[in-house]
Amino acid sequence: MAVMTACHSPAGCELLEQGYTILRGAASASLIGGVARDLEPRFAATPFCEGGFYGERTKRFGRLLIRSPLMGDLVMHQPILDLAELALGNWCERIQLNLAQAIELHPGALAQFPHRDQDMWQGSLGEVEYLVNVMWPLTGFTETNGATLIWPRSHGVAALVEQPAEPPIVAEAEPGDAIVFLGSTLHGAGANRSVVARRGIIVSYCLGWLKPYENQWLAYPPEVAKDFSADLAALAGYAQHRPNLGNFEGQCPSVLFGGYPAEPLAAVDALRPDQGALLADHIGRQRSAHSERAA
Repeated sequence: MAVMTACHSPAGCELLEQGYTILRGAASASLIGGVARDLEPRFAATPFCEGGFYGERTKRFGRLLIRSPLMGDLVMHQPILDLAELALGNWCERIQLNLAQAIELHPGALAQFPHRDQDMWQGSLGEVEYLVNVMWPLTGFTETNGATLIWPRSHGVAALVEQPAEPPIVAEAEPGDAIVFLGSTLHGAGANRSVVARRGIIVSYCLGWLKPYENQWLAYPPEVAKDFSADLAALAGYAQHRPNLGNFEGQCPSVLFGGYPAEPLAAVDALRPDQGALLADHIGRQRSAHSERAA
């Protein structure tokens, strides 16, 4: 695969080399249990999906940051953010939240079509990583109830090969564990051959200049996101990706946390340092030339 940022932890090395890693006991039982209780009514009310990819014996729903006050702790989990930065930091100025979705796989669910989530975007493949996924089990993930299947070393340039070199592993895990894998890694939910539903949460992070899977500004409009912490709001889209990408009237979209401005706003540069230096040089040369002409 393409060379990425050097890893500084066993989990980071495994993620880059294998395309996935599992962090055992990454979150507390109280945190996962609290999120599970908060999502229970929505699981009960949500209809089954339509279509073979999402799964006709599967339930899915998003907007998890408004469905549980504890979700922010999972989304902002620092060791996970460190892994996302490690995998994606070479290709963006900042990462963003791509998705926060709950999934319930019911008995009789077929194995999901093996896929790579990077295929949502039609960019260069085999060179750039676009996405990092994190599956948080709410119930135990087993081979019988449809635990996620992951094809090791199927990421990066290997994603250009039609047939993976080796069979998948079954990512068995318990609540509190975090199953982390790259957007170029081949994966899919297994078949649920048990008599109980298995539940999990998928949180994913992508390059800050991409269009995310979940439209964050609609999922969390300004009147909702203004109550997030500053870092969480920025991760959910209320920050510009320099230069100037994702602005509102030329300013950071967080300006809307005070309501829609009554008066026109002045557009403000939001440039990377290298761009700022080039701009300063450009303006300086013009001003020098103007001064010489004036003299």
